[in-house]
Amino acid sequence: MIIGVPKEIKNNESRVALTESGVFELVKNDHEVLIEKGAGLGSGIDDEEYVEAGATIVNDVNELWKKAEMILKVKEPLDEEMKRARSGQVIFTYFHFASSEKLTQAMLNSGATCIAYETVERADGSLPLLIPMSEVAGRMTIQEGARYLEKPAKGRGVLLGGVPGVPPGKVLILGAGVVGVQAAKMASGLGAQVTILDVNMDRLRYVNDILPDHVVTNYSNEYTIRKLIKDHDLIIGAVLIHGAKAPKLITRDMLKEMRPGTVIVDVAVDQGGCVETSRPTTHENPTYLIDDVLHYGVANMPGAVPFTSTLALTNVTTPYILKIANQGWKEACMQNDDLRKGLNIIDGKVVYEGVARAFDLEHTPVEEFLGQA
Repeated sequence: MIIGVPKEIKNNESRVALTESGVFELVKNDHEVLIEKGAGLGSGIDDEEYVEAGATIVNDVNELWKKAEMILKVKEPLDEEMKRARSGQVIFTYFHFASSEKLTQAMLNSGATCIAYETVERADGSLPLLIPMSEVAGRMTIQEGARYLEKPAKGRGVLLGGVPGVPPGKVLILGAGVVGVQAAKMASGLGAQVTILDVNMDRLRYVNDILPDHVVTNYSNEYTIRKLIKDHDLIIGAVLIHGAKAPKLITRDMLKEMRPGTVIVDVAVDQGGCVETSRPTTHENPTYLIDDVLHYGVANMPGAVPFTSTLALTNVTTPYILKIANQGWKEACMQNDDLRKGLNIIDGKVVYEGVARAFDLEHTPVEEFLGQA
């Protein structure tokens, strides 16, 4: 198979979809790997390292897309990339279709087979290709939130850890999944007062077992959220519904209950956001104010730490990439239930129910393409 790795073009996105070790494994299995010139520089991988591993460096990105039978990316295709996708081509990346009807329609029109990192799912319900980036994003929420709580950044001017004689800042985390737990670890490590909410009691018990006593758990409902937002300095949106839009847990009217300079970091923004006033932002312009509440909505947070993020991501994607390359997407998805659940769009049809439901589109059972596996 011919595998193409273009350079990421999303604002300040420096990750790359394949490391030189991944190239080596693919070439060892008799596949051809095309890397766009400079694709790995942001992650500390130069073209020479790719060449040594067996890749071919391509100057023209249009040529790369035309030749490649499978395209590997980190972030969803942007406008110019949507036009390059073609029928019969496999695209393997983070799509987050439920947050963009435009992207969904473009990929339907392209006829490509779209396998989404974020919906590849194990039998236990875990998301192996989302977990490492959720770990990075979860830890970054506190790093970024602490920064934007500073007064020059229009925050409340609160030091999360406090100092002797002054109480620490208060962090409210909506969701006790991977992002929420990692955020709680970082916040508690700084000495902040942390409250984490969820509707899953098993997750709350897990948090109680592994985190310090100053991390308080609470069952999530609207009444509790409305009560807690009044005196918390940093609010983390860490809710995930597999392959579907996030629920709106904080509505516009709730902002008036918050203190001026409160900071919201909504990690769910790439799935529509769990805060009604959230919208995607970029590393270049990461924040905006509504009702004196500072919103941070960068949809590719791990892109700010590409050296760490690229290694963490490719550690988990490379085995799946090899399966697709060695067996072809159809056979690989028939034999591997994890990958099967990653299928979102095939040949102009939506095969992932959450995406179809998000935009009221027809859902075609994946069995129509794979047969009973």
